[in-house]
Amino acid sequence: MLTLQDAKNKFSAVVEAALAGRPQEVSRRGKPAVVILSVEEYHRLLSTARSQRESFADHLMAFPGEDLPRSEVAPRDVVL
Repeated sequence: MLTLQDAKNKFSAVVEAALAGRPQEVSRRGKPAVVILSVEEYHRLLSTARSQRESFADHLMAFPGEDLPRSEVAPRDVVL
């Protein structure tokens, strides 16, 4: 993993490595921050994620709303 400063100093080499199929991890203040990868790999990952994701409507329809117990709490009195 490269530090942010190292990635800045060697940016051309970092990009070349990513284009060669070796994603580059960069840390900031000692913590992992970003990954630099080729645009082809990025689009491949997006395509895979989209093909495996269900639609939002399917997600909502799968909610187990019928089986949840309803609360029997009465609303509080409001004084005007």
